[in-house]
Amino acid sequence: MSDKTEPRVVAICGSLRDNSRTRVALGEALTASEEAGATTELIDLRDHELPSLNAVNRDVPGANTLRKTVNRADSVLLGTPNYHGSYSGALKNALDYCGRDQFTGTTVGLLEVAAGDFPGSALIHLRAVSRSLRAWTLPTEVAIPDSPSVVDERRITDSDIAERIHRLGQELTFYAGMSDYPEQTKRIASAGIDSRATDSHMHK
Repeated sequence: MSDKTEPRVVAICGSLRDNSRTRVALGEALTASEEAGATTELIDLRDHELPSLNAVNRDVPGANTLRKTVNRADSVLLGTPNYHGSYSGALKNALDYCGRDQFTGTTVGLLEVAAGDFPGSALIHLRAVSRSLRAWTLPTEVAIPDSPSVVDERRITDSDIAERIHRLGQELTFYAGMSDYPEQTKRIASAGIDSRATDSHMHK
């Protein structure tokens, strides 16, 4: 976990496509995190050499880099396309290389991008995985349906979904390091944010 004054927010993109709508959505969330005062980083799994996990051999250079990056994060945003009603194999493999040492007490946000009309199942699965890693998962999550008509090459074109992604990015900053709750509350107060208003957003 970061020891800096400003929270560190890291997003992991579970899509390996060059023109990934998941990556675009994560970029929007990270921009909102930066605007709220965080330093951010996108983990693009295309840049990490992560062979299918062999539990006997975890000493993989790409995995070591991944673990170090996640370990420094105060908040982690997991983003995935919906593949057959769940999250991507690339994201599953990346998470298999990580563990509770990286995620315990870390604030986690969830984002799913679906080509069809019924997103959400991948978020349920990722929430269960996050719980097993002892992470603190935000109530606010984002499920994007019919993504070809909602996400273009650079931005989210649906204003309601864009607003929800913005809120998620903010909350990854505001609620970073929830395991250290008193200090987190002081950070919200010092930023001039009404925590009651933020709490009301989290439960919509």
